[in-house]
Amino acid sequence: MYLDSAKKTEIFGTYGQATTDTGSAESQVALFTYRISHLTEHMKKNRKDHVTERSLVKLVGKRRALLNYLKARDINRYRAIVKKLGLRK
Repeated sequence: MYLDSAKKTEIFGTYGQATTDTGSAESQVALFTYRISHLTEHMKKNRKDHVTERSLVKLVGKRRALLNYLKARDINRYRAIVKKLGLRK
């Protein structure tokens, strides 16, 4: 499986405050980014997979909503996570 508990712990440890910090916006954005990159690779190989395409669009929307929340609440945290993940503004 592409996303096991060890990988989640690694992502939360890198982008969150601690390895058990699953609720912060930064750690959730990082997890969504990892899942989006995996689904994007899948969609490149299987372009007619509409169910995966729909879930990819939903994930992008969730990530965008979290980034908008961060931007409204704390612009410095927003800029840090966008720079760290290499996302476009």
